[in-house]
Amino acid sequence: MRSRYSAFAYGDVQYLLKSWHPLTRPERLELDAAISWRRLDIVRTERGGLLDNAGVVEFIAHYRENGIAAQQHEVSRFRKTDHRWYYLDSLPDSSAV
Repeated sequence: MRSRYSAFAYGDVQYLLKSWHPLTRPERLELDAAISWRRLDIVRTERGGLLDNAGVVEFIAHYRENGIAAQQHEVSRFRKTDHRWYYLDSLPDSSAV
């Protein structure tokens, strides 16, 4: 999760696509240049350990868009394939409580 946040902050589209699970990965990704990522807070995690093949990370990512502070609150699912973790998808907003 932290590496994907860093990729968003640095604009590393290739890493974001590479770390996205093939089942849900978009063909291309365009980042909004008006967004400046500031801080990542991990709220909670579920599973995602050495012996797990799935995990969940709830986070709040703080950013500025055109100078206005905002945040993204998300519950993300990850899946391990061939010993590597991949972002799968996010749960609906109602799950981020």
